[in-house]
Amino acid sequence: MISSSGIPAVVPAGRMAALDQPVLGLPSGLELRPWRMSDAEVLVAGGRDPAVRHWNRLLVATPEEARQRIARMHERWRAEVSAIWAIARPGEEAVGLIGWGDIDLGGGSAEVVYWLLPSARGAGVTVEATRRVSEWALHDLGLHRLRLCHSVSNPASCRVAEKAGFSLEGTMRSALLHADGWHDEHLHALVRGDI
Repeated sequence: MISSSGIPAVVPAGRMAALDQPVLGLPSGLELRPWRMSDAEVLVAGGRDPAVRHWNRLLVATPEEARQRIARMHERWRAEVSAIWAIARPGEEAVGLIGWGDIDLGGGSAEVVYWLLPSARGAGVTVEATRRVSEWALHDLGLHRLRLCHSVSNPASCRVAEKAGFSLEGTMRSALLHADGWHDEHLHALVRGDI
């Protein structure tokens, strides 16, 4: 498809919606899979975790709200605006979330989002998952540029970005409102050809 500017879309509209969301394996033996309605309690647990709430602004108070959010995840895949996976052990409930929000197929870009429950932190899972969804986005879906943004007060996310191969491009001043006020954010990016 050609845009009104005469520049062809990086990824044609409809390409993502035509795909079933894949299950992606990780070297650790974990997998990235679509969220299931049976994962609702995991979203509630994420919404109760202080770190997840603070850095991700996740507010899911009840299983019903979680099921509605999971349904929206599937709708947003079909609408080609986000691709969200559960991080899980095969055959078990999720331990976290990773994916792409703010997908712009025409412009070829997206922004990574992620969180882990405390039981899964500290083992490099977020780095593995970020690398894997980045490979999928760049090589399978066909995006060109991926970004990872985080508060400058969140050094753990800075380490994830660096270990996953994202280059630090700069600091966006007063870029995101958290419960404790406005935060400057680091902008990291990965482009096709980096991996």
